[in-house]
Amino acid sequence: MADDAVLIRSGLIMLLEEFGCEVVAAVGDGDGLVEAVSAHRPDVSVVDVRMPPGFTDEGLRAAVEARRRVPGAPVLILSQYVEVSYADDLLADARGAVGYLLKDRVVDVDDFMGALRAIAAGGTVFDPQVVAQLMVRRRRDDPLASLTPREREVLGLMAEGRSNPAIGRQLVISDGAVEKHIRSIFAKLGLHAEDGDQHRRVLAVLAYLRS
Repeated sequence: MADDAVLIRSGLIMLLEEFGCEVVAAVGDGDGLVEAVSAHRPDVSVVDVRMPPGFTDEGLRAAVEARRRVPGAPVLILSQYVEVSYADDLLADARGAVGYLLKDRVVDVDDFMGALRAIAAGGTVFDPQVVAQLMVRRRRDDPLASLTPREREVLGLMAEGRSNPAIGRQLVISDGAVEKHIRSIFAKLGLHAEDGDQHRRVLAVLAYLRS
């Protein structure tokens, strides 16, 4: 747990422990995060963006460094702010196990815990507002250009960490239709069955966020 605000940090620790999680370290700056991840190799780290000394993007930079030292270390960025400066670096290694949620938009504790579990398992979970700001930086050579509008909708919901049934409910389509769209997305992005469905899902989401 890395957050310089003592009350927020303490509250999150109490919440996690209430759900049966063990918090192995709680720190208030980026250097502490890097050291804690290196020492404890946690199932997932929860990290604020703005921490001492500059209160700009120290948390994001520390998360990138922690994943450099411990490749693929699962990280959930939990902040009031969207900082895209180092978000691309978090996505760059295509390993997944990353998320970015906004504190004031987390309204359901069960959803939050579900996001933590998904990230710990290697998935990706991004708040739609974070996705929107990352997409502003879309490159001209868009790898998603061949996707249909519906396939983009499906992929966007995948980026939010939605399961196939949840995507179906959101778009009012059957589970079979969702699976068909996802197979088409994988094929158009050149993601092959031998990579495994979970890995392909992560790679597709990363392509969406980085395009």
